[in-house]
This record gives sequence, structure tokens and C-alpha cells, in this order.
Amino acid sequence: MDKKTNLPSTRYHRAVNLLCIAAMAAVFLYLIINWDHIPDQIPGHYNGAGEIDRWGNKSELWFTPILSVLMYLGISLCERTPGIWNTGVEVTRENKVRIFRIIKNMIVTMKLVMVLTFVFLSFYSALTKPLPAWFLPADMILVFGPMAFFLIQLYRKR
Repeated sequence: MDKKTNLPSTRYHRAVNLLCIAAMAAVFLYLIINWDHIPDQIPGHYNGAGEIDRWGNKSELWFTPILSVLMYLGISLCERTPGIWNTGVEVTRENKVRIFRIIKNMIVTMKLVMVLTFVFLSFYSALTKPLPAWFLPADMILVFGPMAFFLIQLYRKR
């Protein structure tokens, strides 16, 4: 089967990408504007309960936003090449657009979850706060919930 497919972005895709870019820009702006007010020691790592278990230099705050941008760019590149996706179902001429649309929706949604998670972690580290107890369970639901939703949709509409 031909792996070349032009899958145009929907309004949802454009809105999510805009939200991701705005959220990443907000972190960079926050760090730049508030750099002098951020303590020299910031949380460098959190355990599963959200407690700070390692402290680091405030320059480490740049790692998460930079990683977020790199991952955003990598995922955006993959999102544009549906022919390389492992769909888990047989892709035919009849179902190709439908299958690729579902997978692209999943990829775009997961990209948003990843960016928002990194943004949240960046702000909490800059504020030198422990993570709330609900953060890890909520993040797991935000990661696996949409994934399950789109995979179920994929198998139903194949």
C-alpha cells in the first residue's frame, strides 16, 4: 500500500499546536522575567508522592522547557509523516484517511499533555514547591486516558 498520505491539519490540531507554543513561551518568559527572584536552589527532582528529593542549581530550570521544545519539534515532525506510524491495524485504501486521522489526533493530544506536564513541572520547580499529591495520578490519567480513548476508537473504526 502507498504510504504517502497528505493529511491536512484540522482546527483541533492548529488549536493544540497554538496552545503548546503559547504554554512553552509562557515558561520561557516567566523564567526570564522572574530570574532574579527565583532562589538559587530549586527542586531538581520529585518522588512519586510529589516530595522534593533532590535540590539543584536554578540553572537546571532551563532543562525542562528546552526538553519540552525539542520533544514538541520531534513529535511535530512525526505527526507530519503518517506513513511511518505503527497503527496496530491493517491500513487499506478504504480506511487509510480514517485510521491516520485517529492516530494523528492521538499524537497531537499526547503532545499537548507532554507540554502541559513539563510546563507544570517548570513552574512548580521555579516556585520551589512540592508537587500536589494529585499530580501523579492526574498526569497518568491525562496520559493513558486519551491513549485508551483513541486506541478504542481506532479498533472500532478500522
